[in-house]
Amino acid sequence: MFEGIEFRDITKNAIGIFKIENKVNFFQTYLENNSYDVLVQKGINSKKVDKGCLILNQSDTEGNIIFSVDNNSYDTQYWLNHFLNIKYADDANNHTQQYIELCKDFSTEIIKQSYGAKEQNTFLAKTIDFFKENEIVNVERFKDELFEEDKHKREFDNYKKEFEDEQNLIIRNQFDIAEAVVTKEKRKIKTDIKLDTNIQIKLDIDAPDASTEYLERGYDEEKKMHYYKVFFNAEN
Repeated sequence: MFEGIEFRDITKNAIGIFKIENKVNFFQTYLENNSYDVLVQKGINSKKVDKGCLILNQSDTEGNIIFSVDNNSYDTQYWLNHFLNIKYADDANNHTQQYIELCKDFSTEIIKQSYGAKEQNTFLAKTIDFFKENEIVNVERFKDELFEEDKHKREFDNYKKEFEDEQNLIIRNQFDIAEAVVTKEKRKIKTDIKLDTNIQIKLDIDAPDASTEYLERGYDEEKKMHYYKVFFNAEN
């Protein structure tokens, strides 16, 4: 039980549920007769909580407000769906979060695998740019702006359906954008192209057209290797 939790300018009590799978060794010291005794004991490291949730003593129109964390992704569905039985809130924060997660997974599993890291990073940069430039996401408009070919739109539609089934959720075809969520998720996106020749190319997430205009990918028949050609005016 926790007391005095502040949420949306309201102070409430809350119940915490935590799942810890591993214990760690720590030193326990005792002072006796001006000397210390040291024992090695096993306990719980506060930084190693595998799963946890905070249930506020407050409800909205859909039910209790719950915050959840999961540091082990291998059984996420068990924790959220089967144990806690959580249903995501029908609000802009959740819709924005889930849609960006969808795009990140799509870029990794479909675009990168089929078209390469350059196209993956271009897609992610354009996704973030779309969220920054609009107040509302309309899925059809999103696809029209990010995909030139119909086959890519169909790939996205098919992956979206699989994503919804796996996550046990439905992403709305139109929703308001939560700017704070976009800012947070933008920091998490990595746009580095890591090559097996110990070279990395870092792309700017805020410049979605840069990789298309100034970065070319090709294949050298003589060396039998792929290459990137980068255009620039001056080194910074």
